[in-house]
Amino acid sequence: MRHPTAPDDWRRSSHSGGGDGNNCVEIAHSPTHTAVRDSKAPTRATLTFPAEAFAAFLEALRTRR
Repeated sequence: MRHPTAPDDWRRSSHSGGGDGNNCVEIAHSPTHTAVRDSKAPTRATLTFPAEAFAAFLEALRTRR
């Protein structure tokens, strides 16, 4: 299995602002995990969550709108 932090796997939100989108986080998915990193410091720490937990987190955010 490919690790979710391979450089080609990172995606940035379309809401990350103008220019290089320096005001956002980036995410990378694998079948079992989702990784999150700061777009301003991509070589620093990466947080990795089980895919189910990250999906539940996103759903909770959607329902709070």
